Amino acid sequence: MTDSSSIDTVLVANRGEIAMRIMRTCQELGLRTVAVYSTPDRRAPHVRLADEAYHIGPAAASESYLDMQALLDVAARSGADAVHPGYGFLSENADFAEACADANLTFIGPPPDAIRAMGDKTAARTLMKEAGVPMAPGTPNAVEHVETAAEKAGEIGYPVLIKAAAGGGGKGMRIVHEPENFARAMEMAQSEAQNAFGDGRVFVEKYIDQPRHIEFQILADAHGNTIHLFERECSIQRRHQKVIEEAPSSILTPEKRAEMGEAAVAAAQACGYVNAGTVEFLVDAELNFYFMEMNTRLQVEHPVTEAITGIDLVAEQIRVAAGEPLGYAQDDLSIDGHAIECRVYAENPTENFLPDPGPLLRHAAPSGVGVRVDAGVEEGGEVLIHYDPMISKLVTWGSDRDHAIRRMRRALHEYEIAGMHTTIPFCQFAMQHEAFCSGQFSTHFVDTYFDPKALHPSNATFDLYAALAAVSEAHARSETDTPELTDTTPSNGRPWRRRRRHIR
Repeated sequence: MTDSSSIDTVLVANRGEIAMRIMRTCQELGLRTVAVYSTPDRRAPHVRLADEAYHIGPAAASESYLDMQALLDVAARSGADAVHPGYGFLSENADFAEACADANLTFIGPPPDAIRAMGDKTAARTLMKEAGVPMAPGTPNAVEHVETAAEKAGEIGYPVLIKAAAGGGGKGMRIVHEPENFARAMEMAQSEAQNAFGDGRVFVEKYIDQPRHIEFQILADAHGNTIHLFERECSIQRRHQKVIEEAPSSILTPEKRAEMGEAAVAAAQACGYVNAGTVEFLVDAELNFYFMEMNTRLQVEHPVTEAITGIDLVAEQIRVAAGEPLGYAQDDLSIDGHAIECRVYAENPTENFLPDPGPLLRHAAPSGVGVRVDAGVEEGGEVLIHYDPMISKLVTWGSDRDHAIRRMRRALHEYEIAGMHTTIPFCQFAMQHEAFCSGQFSTHFVDTYFDPKALHPSNATFDLYAALAAVSEAHARSETDTPELTDTTPSNGRPWRRRRRHIR
């Protein structure tokens, strides 16, 4: 176990908005930061924000951000003594966590054994059942043969859900309503799971009709203290992936919140969890809840928890990784107001949310009281086809849910983006819809209510020529009024350094 003074330099093994979010907290804590970047990311904002940045490979994630040895080499060359994986990429890879430990690097995340235990969904289900965490009826282990799986599905009762055993994010998942569709659905789920995770195993569980997706943020230190930081509602999804989140949920009573929070803490303790993590549940119309999975990392939607608790989760991750105990108990925490997060993706809501990457010709984020924008790209940059098409996360806080919604409407109206389709018009649709505003919705919100024809004109979609003119004007100003940042990184991967030159 190390003390807090043992961490001096953090290698952020990620890119985009999450890399920048981590770096900012590191800088506030007085820690040096090291960025890594693929070839097309060489001028990305996270590269400039870091104290040093190293080239690690070409565009393909498998040859850059997923290259463990390249990351470990950068850690050694830069003098980093800790690694923060962010989310995605290697954040839930137990082998990478072990490799960091073997290289005498502090991994800012959970122990490898906890990652493994919760990464295999069937093993996690067994562990949770033993810990007394409520489970939906389903197969205790992965099933390979369609005949056996179909028989189990019949015993469970339709509709059923086929899910990948080795991953999440909606991949390798199929809902089956009729027995005659089971074989084809299982074949598709297995194929998708194999392609996404390199593991085609699936399991079958009872499908909860009209469910709510509610997750609990937990924190645990190495001294035996485990707490939860309340819940996040994540039911507004497309393709089984979240797009709007809020905290707290509008449907939980204080008693149910306490009950679910205790179950989340029990889940974390059952796998020996340390650091920040999220326990996810499905909740039915009667507020019965069932364990779904545990994400052994920082979540995309963590800012809404920070907004209602005032706790910097990345700072807590770093302190826990350095061996410090939590500085508060469960009874010290309370919910202050309400927060909503809209994920702003380069996607076309009128075309089933297909990605729409490309140059970001205009990016003017909203601001004002109660508004937070975590952006990973900037005006004049590009949303790359190689990675997740997220532009930013827009978060609003209000004294209550209605206040947070009204602030989100205002912020979405102010947000100016040009050069691509985005999810802003969909988020505006949701913020105005009666089902969302009343809190009476489920994970089927998009399928039930969303009509692309109902999208109204948005300030987020600008005339192309006006956007080009704005970029041209900004460029002209920069040539005379602002310092120029020069990237001096050679192709051999030596560190990027800052050099400012004023143009007279």
